Amino acid sequence: MARALWSGSLSFGLVNVPVQIVSAVRDLDLHFRQLHAKDKQPIEQRRFCSKEGVEVTIEEVAHSYDLDGETVIVTDEELGSVQPRKTRTIDIAAFVPFDDLDAIYFDHPYYLLPAGESEGTLRAYRLLERTMDRSDRVALGRFVMRTKEYLAAIRARDGALELTTMLFGDEIRPTKPIPTGGRKPSRQQLDHAVAIIEELSEDWDPGRYADCYRERLTKVIQRKRKRQKIEVPKPDKEPAPAPDLLEALRRSLEEVQKA
Repeated sequence: MARALWSGSLSFGLVNVPVQIVSAVRDLDLHFRQLHAKDKQPIEQRRFCSKEGVEVTIEEVAHSYDLDGETVIVTDEELGSVQPRKTRTIDIAAFVPFDDLDAIYFDHPYYLLPAGESEGTLRAYRLLERTMDRSDRVALGRFVMRTKEYLAAIRARDGALELTTMLFGDEIRPTKPIPTGGRKPSRQQLDHAVAIIEELSEDWDPGRYADCYRERLTKVIQRKRKRQKIEVPKPDKEPAPAPDLLEALRRSLEEVQKA
């Protein structure tokens, strides 16, 4: 089991359930270290004053913010005055239908697990999970992890509770100023496009989709270890827009149906 990132209690009404948060995802990316190409020694990053050309310690670093062309200096004490109050509770504010939540607001998934193995803790956790599952509702709440306050959505998932941090409403860019351009598609174009979607429709199976880039990168590293030559493929040409959109849709539909 992954290391707990936060522990406290989930609170709604007069009910408090001891819980802990663990990440629901694994970091499978390949991480590289930066080395000096000449002697293969690690590269260090240091802080230097651009005016004096001298290295500075973390204690000498100040924080600035550009506001209307003016540089405003903020001290550590002033930053601390607005830090969220550190609490050990996830306060549930409301329960909403899952379908009402737009996926664009979802940020990072975690598992919310019982903190401890006492009978009372496990019983309270199981009661909450079963209640959430039966009600088909998502709990919305706030909590503080490290130095940041989060909005979170909590729901039942495969016999456990899942917590997903969410973006706030003003963090989402509106679609209105985004230029979409173009004329409305014709009825034939729309029908063919919908038919292609129908032909490609299937049940969601996450196991069918793999990180192809990570697989290719792993093979490159393995071949480099064996001192094999790495051939760099030529970049693909960007496809040009179809001169006849309707004909392109017809051909696409035929190919999909044959496949």
